[in-house]
Amino acid sequence: MIAGIAIFLGTYLVLAVGRLPPFRMDRTGAAVIGASLMVGLNVLTLEEAYAAVNHDTILLLFGMMIVVANLRLSGVFAAISEWVVEHTRGPVTLLAAIVIVAGIFSAFFVNDTICIVLTPLVLEITRSSGRNPVPYLLAVAMGSNIGSVATITGNPQNMMIGSFSGISYGHFFARLAPVAGIGLLATVAVLWIFYRRQLRIEGQVTPRHRVIRINRMLMYKSVVASIGMIVLFFGGWPVPKVALVTGGLLLITRRVKPQKIYREIDWPLLVLFIGLFIVIAGVEKAALTEEMEQIVAQFRLESVAMLSVAAAVLSNLVSNVPAVLVFKPFIRHLTDPDAAWLTLAMSSTLAGNLTVLGSIANLIVVQRARREGVEISFAEYLKSGAIVTAVTIAIGVLFLR
Repeated sequence: MIAGIAIFLGTYLVLAVGRLPPFRMDRTGAAVIGASLMVGLNVLTLEEAYAAVNHDTILLLFGMMIVVANLRLSGVFAAISEWVVEHTRGPVTLLAAIVIVAGIFSAFFVNDTICIVLTPLVLEITRSSGRNPVPYLLAVAMGSNIGSVATITGNPQNMMIGSFSGISYGHFFARLAPVAGIGLLATVAVLWIFYRRQLRIEGQVTPRHRVIRINRMLMYKSVVASIGMIVLFFGGWPVPKVALVTGGLLLITRRVKPQKIYREIDWPLLVLFIGLFIVIAGVEKAALTEEMEQIVAQFRLESVAMLSVAAAVLSNLVSNVPAVLVFKPFIRHLTDPDAAWLTLAMSSTLAGNLTVLGSIANLIVVQRARREGVEISFAEYLKSGAIVTAVTIAIGVLFLR
């Protein structure tokens, strides 16, 4: 029992800090070491470790990564984003367009990829028109986080929740898409309030035409496959199966080298998931007693508001994916686990807007901006991120009560 708890706490400490000085260990490494120790110290048998891995989640994430990689390499994300930006003129409409485009794309495809595509585009247009890029970059990060709450395929933690809960794609969308939609509008309003002076003095956006490299055959194939995939999602087909088959079919190509697709896949994230599944199974076996369940029950996780606050706090301490796994053993014992899973998806995702470190999407935007000489400090992000997080989680609580 003590070994299982100690391994869990050590793993999550590294997840919270991000590294373990003086070792060159990252979060993925911590999860792998934690999983290895769970087996090595006999907290779990090898068979129990195998069984702990949720294969639906891994296959769904892997399949979606292949689909998104094809869409990105075809140029379709960049082309659509460029077209939308070119057809906006005023600073407020540009801000709103960026939030909405980031949100819509992120609703159906993994939000991290959308940030990779949109960040250089936003940097280019703001520089060419002499604008302060910060509010527009915040729009990319926050819009992608909020939009991703709408569906099971929006982000990794939602994929995990979809696999754990068995909630259908359509029901998930029906409950959380309104939260995402209103949250995107609220984000535009909050960013305008914080940066209204700068936005007021900025003039019209100068139209400019950037050459987007498009692989037309890959674009047609990827778009048709993606539309078919989403239709099947809403049709009630098994989401992991559809995503994996779609990804597999897209690998049948004469023009694109498979290595290009493989380079786009976030292998460390897949390994992180596998390691965390085993770590959580170990601590669950070692410490999830009736007494522990009674202690956790005192936190009233049945309450949408209480679960939202708890998930938001934990998500900002250890990141949203590890936070979701911590709640997993307790949610299945609640009277309405589906409602709790939806609440957890909403709050763990929206909590990512609180700080720069709240989500991978935020870090992608900030780090890519820094490479281009644009600095978004922790405090700069926090001042609007805290309000956006509070407002959007409040919206989510109202819709899910």
